[in-house]
Amino acid sequence: MASTKARWVRGVGVGSFSVVILIGATPSGAGTLDASWTAPTTNTDGSSLTDLASYRVYYGTQSAPCPGTTITQVASPTTSPGANQTVSFRLMGLAAGTSYNVAVSAVDSSGRESACSSVATAVARTSLAFVDKTFTVSNTSSGSLSGSASVAAPFTIVSGSPFTLAGSASQVVTVRYTPTAPTTVSATLAFAAGGDTISVVATGSGAGAADTVAPTVAITSPTSTSTYTATTPSLTLQGTASDNVGVTQVTWSNSRGGNGVASGTSSWTAGGIALQLGSNTVTITARDAAGNASTATLTATLSDTVPPTAAITAPASGTTVSGTMNVTASATDNVAVAGVQFKLDGVNLGAECTLPPYSVAWNTTTTADGSHVLTAVARDTAGNVTTSAGATVTVANASAINATAPVISQVTTTVTASTATIAWTTNVPSTTQVQYGATSRYGTAVPLDATLATSHSQTITGLTPNTWYYFRVTSAAGNLAVSRDFKFKTRNR
Repeated sequence: MASTKARWVRGVGVGSFSVVILIGATPSGAGTLDASWTAPTTNTDGSSLTDLASYRVYYGTQSAPCPGTTITQVASPTTSPGANQTVSFRLMGLAAGTSYNVAVSAVDSSGRESACSSVATAVARTSLAFVDKTFTVSNTSSGSLSGSASVAAPFTIVSGSPFTLAGSASQVVTVRYTPTAPTTVSATLAFAAGGDTISVVATGSGAGAADTVAPTVAITSPTSTSTYTATTPSLTLQGTASDNVGVTQVTWSNSRGGNGVASGTSSWTAGGIALQLGSNTVTITARDAAGNASTATLTATLSDTVPPTAAITAPASGTTVSGTMNVTASATDNVAVAGVQFKLDGVNLGAECTLPPYSVAWNTTTTADGSHVLTAVARDTAGNVTTSAGATVTVANASAINATAPVISQVTTTVTASTATIAWTTNVPSTTQVQYGATSRYGTAVPLDATLATSHSQTITGLTPNTWYYFRVTSAAGNLAVSRDFKFKTRNR
């Protein structure tokens, strides 16, 4: 059974005060309706209300029950209500399943009654047994004291909260226990006022039948609620859920792994659902406070037809290279990159790199001097491949060193236990690279810096303490210049 939402209705003041009420049906009353309203705080002339005596609750199946003969008198818990104080009352002995119209008026200590509020409508429903218990809060100080009471379900504050008490004044707070199962339940009832909190334990023993009505839940987006073809690995679902007493939580789970909580309940959104290639069954579960649950499912098939992207990031096209250097590339994909295979003139250069950063060492001395093309072939997990644009480089080892190459000078080193910074200058703007190793054959190179400059510096990292290393520097500006052999020794620590 769908619950009836409460709505605000505006009261019309008559005599010495005015009233605003809130009324609605609770989904738990066999022949019952729960009405609640906000207590008035001022008279119609704007003065503070100090003599509120009671309320009159008019109800019936007719369209305008107020004024009428079917009436219930409800005593006001205080003569001077505080701001936003809510008063509640349960109408009993009604016909379950029948729609009732309800309106409320207020009466002062002189018997003057306000005009009736506008009418609120709700359907009487079957309820469990409930018990009300009263608590008295007192202000023992000489000044004014404001506060409120709070308690967790299945207990509720029926009336008397929030409260504002003058010196030595008292007020009754009514707490209701409405069980959802025939068990004993305890909760902390907290009274907060003046910066202090006093807590007592409220205990109730349930009687009657528990809520056994499961919520309903539906997926509204994507609109195909059976099989959906996804092109991105992250899925967002939206939908609705309803219940006779209210949905408390909506969760999701994926058959391929992962689960989470949706935002919202009656209208919910489940985002960030990670899909795996192939079929994924996403289950949406709506639950109510009694633990009843229902599900809706969507089969999302992730079919990856989008190829990855790839680009050579070093060396730059047009660069002159020599010795051993690192060839690097970037690669992205809408799902996942499986690997990057570097190629030199269309032939594999090293093994496929399966993890970023994508890089391969290239000993250019095994390649003939002259022009060559480097490419990177990116492969995704679905088998889609992309070949990057080619980076055309000139290999120039010993044959490329001639009089027109840059002039290298002022080579210096700054050494620690594990690093060495090599600096030098050239007479014309040129590229920057250091080749180094345990012998004069080097074997390793810092990635080429293709930025043209006359002041050069590169740092070698990951060195072994107290060890001799050989190095040379290279700079190219059209032709390649290679320095003589140098060496340094790392520090002990």
